[in-house]
Amino acid sequence: MAKTQLNVRVDEGTARAARERALARGMSVNRYIEELVRQDTGEVGHTFVEAAADFMKQYESVFADEFGAENEGTREGRR
Repeated sequence: MAKTQLNVRVDEGTARAARERALARGMSVNRYIEELVRQDTGEVGHTFVEAAADFMKQYESVFADEFGAENEGTREGRR
């Protein structure tokens, strides 16, 4: 994906907090800000749901074998 440069002016306290949080997470300030924006716009949540759906499609038969119809009564009883 192509990158676009974005210059943002913040006060020194905000800049310091961004640097500290990025460092604590082991990432660059740029990556930290990118992730904050993605979280705010919901992109991370959508990506997670899509990945979870893909996972379930791939392993549907495994789950069906493990927790299939013969276990239906025991699952209902746990609710």
